[in-house]
Amino acid sequence: MYSLHRASKTLKSHRIQFDLFSCNYKSRRLDSTPYLHPILGCTQFAFFASHFKEDPSIDLSQFPSDKIRNFSIIAHVDHGKSTLADRLLELTGTIRKVHGQSQYLDKLQVEKERGITVKAQTATMFHRHNYLGAESNFLLNLIDTPGHVDFNYEVSRSLAACQGVLLVVDAAQGVQAQTVANFYLAFEANLTIIPVINKIDQPTADPNRVKEQLKSIFDLDPNEALLTSAKTGLGLEHVLPAVIERIPHPPGDYSAPLRMLLLDSYYDEYRGVICHVAIVDGALRKGEKISSVATGQSYEVFDVGIMHPELTQTGILLTGQVGYVVSGMRSTKEARIGDTLHHTRTTIQPLPGFKPVKHMVFSGVYPADGSDFEALSNAIERLTCNDASVSVTKESSTALGLGFSV
Repeated sequence: MYSLHRASKTLKSHRIQFDLFSCNYKSRRLDSTPYLHPILGCTQFAFFASHFKEDPSIDLSQFPSDKIRNFSIIAHVDHGKSTLADRLLELTGTIRKVHGQSQYLDKLQVEKERGITVKAQTATMFHRHNYLGAESNFLLNLIDTPGHVDFNYEVSRSLAACQGVLLVVDAAQGVQAQTVANFYLAFEANLTIIPVINKIDQPTADPNRVKEQLKSIFDLDPNEALLTSAKTGLGLEHVLPAVIERIPHPPGDYSAPLRMLLLDSYYDEYRGVICHVAIVDGALRKGEKISSVATGQSYEVFDVGIMHPELTQTGILLTGQVGYVVSGMRSTKEARIGDTLHHTRTTIQPLPGFKPVKHMVFSGVYPADGSDFEALSNAIERLTCNDASVSVTKESSTALGLGFSV
């Protein structure tokens, strides 16, 4: 409620106008005319420059599908998934090691406070490795997954873009309920599973017991388990080589018509909806026209690139690569997780597994003072603009007055 109240105060004080329950206020496109942002106090151009960088040293054409590995990290809550992701980003030089900074891929405040990943994130890493007797550069896409059982469908869609996973298990707590649930999601998707026994530096750690659990419950070879401590860095030098050597490359066809899987999306005030996508077949270039299988709507690709780890413009995404697309969508409700995007006026077979998001948690939200209803409405509207999984309907209570069912 505090975050909603704070957002409503910001909206009210700066008089940002919304069309209730549609998110159809106009997004500003990047042009040569400077525009002073009323809240951030910076020009439109400077705002974009801080969020969309261009790195001329990145040439994605140097990474055919056999030099790409797409993987995810799955684990029970608080088994060290986000910390391990941080260490991998540091090992590859994607982010700098900063004292006190943790859980880089957990962007939301609630994620950092509770230690539970809510929004799936993606990060592209570059790593040099001696593979099959030759030194080669590899492009590694870490596709993070939500860390709670209520986000089962979102996890399954993230795994659909991967060819393998790191199954992280706490060396002290061992296999737990969500470990089992996520394992079977990966198993049913026919993904390569690399067991990682984490937190071996703890006094109560018992890696041998966890190895026995992996064998008896999942029939995984205990000798293939990696022993690590993401907190201290112990054993992490074996993780990325295992990813490159054990996980297969993406199986897509570069010469086939474009098919890309929509992994997630969020709303940007100026650029509209920014979609995280995985290219299954073909290639996507800036300026092309794409269409959605789920909605039938068509869009122009204004920008395309990778997350390295922030949005980095490349102008192209090739088969097997994971990145972002800005296409002028005006609401995240148009960007449905699991949807198939393709070139307009081409006929393709949609990627399997798409289904509408199923709501799991419901709450009634009412203002403490009836005069604050409009401010609460604006705050909830801002929330729905950034998260398509949130549904909102108006409701009325004899005792509480006007409110919302969220």
